[in-house]
Amino acid sequence: MAVFRGKPHAIEAIFGRRKAVIGVIHLRALPGSPDYDGASMDSLLAHALSEAERYRAGGLDGLIVENHGDIPFAKPADLGPETAACMAVITQAVRTATALPVGVNVLANGAVQALAVAKAAGAAFIRVNQWANAYVANEGFMEGRAAEAARYRAWLHARNVKIFADVHVKHGAHAITADRSIQELARDVEFFDADVAIATGQRTGDSATTEELRTIAAGTSLPVAVGSGVNPANVGDILSIADAVIVASYLKQDGVWWNEVDPARVATFMQAVAKAR
Repeated sequence: MAVFRGKPHAIEAIFGRRKAVIGVIHLRALPGSPDYDGASMDSLLAHALSEAERYRAGGLDGLIVENHGDIPFAKPADLGPETAACMAVITQAVRTATALPVGVNVLANGAVQALAVAKAAGAAFIRVNQWANAYVANEGFMEGRAAEAARYRAWLHARNVKIFADVHVKHGAHAITADRSIQELARDVEFFDADVAIATGQRTGDSATTEELRTIAAGTSLPVAVGSGVNPANVGDILSIADAVIVASYLKQDGVWWNEVDPARVATFMQAVAKAR
């Protein structure tokens, strides 16, 4: 297994292969969020397990559980304990039911909460949208969580939980770091001990350009994943550079992220992946 600066290649270590495909389970609104309608945990869990099974049956390599139904997203300090509690229950159930590697993304930028969920649920990794530096997001000013989260991970004895960190974060403005290149930002997430660097487009469903992906890959020795906008038409080009893709919108009915997973779209996508591998 390849080693980068003394640590194993995280994609290969977690998924047992390069060119991994990770499906996103967009949870329905959880207790404490504006759109929560009082649905029981059994109902929320059933939806997540149904999505997970469709992904598993379609041949994906792993999953990530994300509280995307909790719009508008709160800053980390404003997230209540109910979010982590609910996500831990659901994540553990998804991992057990599918036997796939599972990750956690607590929006927006809840790195500490995601680590708590991962530790409780046995998840293999977390995604952190802003690990290093800072930018202006829909939620306001967002600072990197690396220092706080890395110490919390050590305190939990959870070094086995890997950090997937976005390099040039979607849904935001980057004027604060505009005098620094994307390649430098990629080096920053590695310097702050992330395990995978993520390239994204400007918003959910928008793909990173090949140029940006190459720039990020050139700036870090970490494995690189693409975290948005992947589809059958571009996955071949993306996987010629990236070590993994995190995909959701294309795999949903009508290509809309809040719809249910469409097995036919999963099959079409995985056929394209098979040609690319």
